[in-house]
Amino acid sequence: MKALFYTREFPPYVYGGAGVHVEYLASELAKLMELDVRSFGDQDEKDGNLSVKGFPYDNPVFDDTNDKLKAVLKTLSTCIHMNADEIDADVVHCHTWYAHFAGIVAKLCYGIPLVITTHSLEPLRPWKREQLGKGYDASSWIEKTALEMADALIAVSEETKVDVLKHFNVDENKVKVIYNGIKLDEYVVTQETSTLERFGIDKSKPYVLFVGRITRQKGIIHLVNAIKYIDPETQIVLCAGAPDTPEIAKEMEDSVSEVKKTRHNIIWIDEMLPKDEVIQLYSHADVFCCPSIYEPFGIINIEAMACKTAVVASAVGGIKEVVVDGETGILVPVEQQNVAPFEPTDPDKFAKDLADGVNKVISNEELKNSMAEQGRKRVEEHFDWIAIAKQVEELYKSLI
Repeated sequence: MKALFYTREFPPYVYGGAGVHVEYLASELAKLMELDVRSFGDQDEKDGNLSVKGFPYDNPVFDDTNDKLKAVLKTLSTCIHMNADEIDADVVHCHTWYAHFAGIVAKLCYGIPLVITTHSLEPLRPWKREQLGKGYDASSWIEKTALEMADALIAVSEETKVDVLKHFNVDENKVKVIYNGIKLDEYVVTQETSTLERFGIDKSKPYVLFVGRITRQKGIIHLVNAIKYIDPETQIVLCAGAPDTPEIAKEMEDSVSEVKKTRHNIIWIDEMLPKDEVIQLYSHADVFCCPSIYEPFGIINIEAMACKTAVVASAVGGIKEVVVDGETGILVPVEQQNVAPFEPTDPDKFAKDLADGVNKVISNEELKNSMAEQGRKRVEEHFDWIAIAKQVEELYKSLI
């Protein structure tokens, strides 16, 4: 059996959870079958069963295109190029809407079964219009078309499956829940502290950590707003880069600048660090905070748990299936608007509740240590990529 991945992100160009998912799933699947990966980029390599080829995203023909439409049109162009080479795979598997059009073309032109993993859903991310303008209508159409013509859909959580069935006309029997995972021998506690030293994090003081992109979905502005309620002795480490838009980048800068007027132990690392450095940050953090307002799964939470860090997270989406409230962390209820973009109806209360969760864990050493141990145990028992890859292999077999 041979599979083909279509993806926007693949090493060395990974900036989000979907890219992390694709990287590790590909590594494990290549131990079970031949796997071709076609991605946005300039990769060109082969290692055993795994072949990776990048296709250019930047094209001078789009230099004068409207800035908000440019991303969509460049994406469609790259997806066409990804189908130019002959396909001899038995199944094509797409990740995120950026690659879905390539999957549509592959199914229609080459006649092979199409599998799509739903890492997130466009109807539940209306803030993307800030980034794409009318291009958001195009990305939504691409996603809807792909999901409704796919031969199988993988939902990364039970709640994501519910969302798929609610927003798309698909047969429930085609939707299978397969969780995200983690490479257990890579995400382990490290004693290395060079990253902490480089960014001026005081190893003698506790800190709460955020890791993620600067986007509405990840809720980072709510965490920044929570800082004024967090114990003043607790350092705030924000490992946050890759803003979706100039507007949210400025909002982040303004919010951090405002809170820094009365507090000086805020460390903002405005770049996406390599994995080994992020693992250092996880390993030495007292609490990891995930304030997302929409999260189909939340792979960052299992990364933190694997590094024996207690989690304080919003009780939304797939996070509720990952974090066990009171055991591996604290789930913070959030009353949200009934329709997207699902912002909290009382943002200040949500910010205060996040801070209360952080303060509770940091002030109770026994609770913090217990959550750390239970978190690692839960990851080992439920989120191992080796087992997840076998589930994906079985799904492929059922289609061919």
